[in-house]
Amino acid sequence: MTNLILAAVAALVVGIVIGILVGRSGQGATLRQRRAEQQIEELRSEFTRYQAQVNEHFMESAHLLRRFNDAYRDVNQHMARGANRLCNDEDWLEELGQDGSGRLEHGSDENSEPPRDYAPKSDPEDKGTLAEDYGLNADGTKRSA
Repeated sequence: MTNLILAAVAALVVGIVIGILVGRSGQGATLRQRRAEQQIEELRSEFTRYQAQVNEHFMESAHLLRRFNDAYRDVNQHMARGANRLCNDEDWLEELGQDGSGRLEHGSDENSEPPRDYAPKSDPEDKGTLAEDYGLNADGTKRSA
């Protein structure tokens, strides 16, 4: 009977030790899960603050740019009014290309062309600079200059 009591006590002690180990490992997982959830919440709140800062920055930038444009327009109008009031010389106004109202005339030159993004060819049959064989002889060797 003593052996049976000893075996029961040993089983009880082993059970308690196993229970404590399992309980601690479960608490560790729960604790890690709580920490992960807390980190996720911190990251979410940090991201929300960052978004708010970005929105505030761009709203203030738009406001400042609007004020800058208004100030530029006011200065430009002031300069045009001053030029019209102070410079009555018609030859000078014509030289500037103004019609007297303070506005510049655009496209007054009949021979003006928009800028080109390519080099004009002297002969329509010539190869353009973007052609694969530009600067090469018929046999594929480089042309001498």
